[in-house]
Amino acid sequence: MEEKQGIQKLHKVSLNARNQAMITGVKDVLSFDAGEVLLDTEQGILMIRGNELHVNRLTLEKGEVDVDGRIDSLTYSDSNGYGKSGESFITRLFK
Repeated sequence: MEEKQGIQKLHKVSLNARNQAMITGVKDVLSFDAGEVLLDTEQGILMIRGNELHVNRLTLEKGEVDVDGRIDSLTYSDSNGYGKSGESFITRLFK
């Protein structure tokens, strides 16, 4: 397994007409369903909320994700300490 040594990928979000998002700098997809996509990015956790969301392209080697559907909101939170304490991610997200 190749180890990343402090090299950050460029994080970029491109949104077209609120129905197609192209995101780079993605480390991991934490969860997704028709109403919400949760991504771990170079700039923190990104929550995409909307309706009929679909992850169309996922290339974690390049850190790229494409999401289609009605996008209502994009929300960031810090990823510091994610998975390291007894608190759930959702609890930390809404502090």
